Amino acid sequence: MKRILVIGSSNTDMVIKTEKIPVPGETILGGKFLLNPGGKGANQAVAAARLGGKVTFVTKRGNDLFGNQAVGLFMREGIDTQYIVKDPELPSGVALITVDSKGENSIVVAPGSNGNLLQEDIPLKIFNSGKFGILLLQLEIPLKTVEYSARLASENNIKVILNPAPAQGLTDNLLKYIWLLIPNETETEILSGIKVHDNSSADEATTALQKKGVKNIIITMGEAGAYVKSENFTGMVPGIKVNAVDTTAAGDVFNGAIAVALSEGKDLKEAVAFANKAASISVTRMGAQASAPYRNEVDSN
Repeated sequence: MKRILVIGSSNTDMVIKTEKIPVPGETILGGKFLLNPGGKGANQAVAAARLGGKVTFVTKRGNDLFGNQAVGLFMREGIDTQYIVKDPELPSGVALITVDSKGENSIVVAPGSNGNLLQEDIPLKIFNSGKFGILLLQLEIPLKTVEYSARLASENNIKVILNPAPAQGLTDNLLKYIWLLIPNETETEILSGIKVHDNSSADEATTALQKKGVKNIIITMGEAGAYVKSENFTGMVPGIKVNAVDTTAAGDVFNGAIAVALSEGKDLKEAVAFANKAASISVTRMGAQASAPYRNEVDSN
């Protein structure tokens, strides 16, 4: 089993629960305070590690308390952290989140060092070492760094998986290096121009994306499941209905699980069934990384 390389963001989420979200100029007393590790790259790396993947994570963190805590956390999860870069000037990424009594939220993100993860921070030897079978990417780091990583990985026969979130338009020059694209319905519409609402529109959208150079596509469609377009299988893999408590990192758990299943030699249909199980467990728990299940939990379900 070859290693999984994850290149992406790491944040610390600072959450205050309160009765109402303050208006400009207003100070209110809140309630519970939570300090949670987050960031899409980190969430996916932790999810993959807990599910049995051999994971190396590349990110850029600040020379501060949050950065030190994050690296310690990754090491406890068994993640290889040797290529994590320390930014000498910018702080680690943070998100300030206020959640009111109705569950509505207000979020401000300061990307910090995530926005400064540059091509030169990622050693060429990572891609040509022969250690890695899969590269997992998201879009919370500079797009130039994503394109650089995808190109080098593809040229070195590493399967590139891109979770195109947060949603934004992408060039065909990037998409041609993508072995597997995993968007949700909103991201699919932005990338293909086609609104996805059923199997027929999902098939139309995935066909349009394949014309842009993407080899395989999985559209995640919430509890309905995921629509797969690949050489060996096209169609819907049904989701698993559960009582959801917090869907925050369900997509990240799904992506991490797909990477693990593929690294173990499963085909895309089997990988999606495995990822659906993992994601269905994660939504029954609070938090981002905290909600990621362990392998024994998925295997026993």
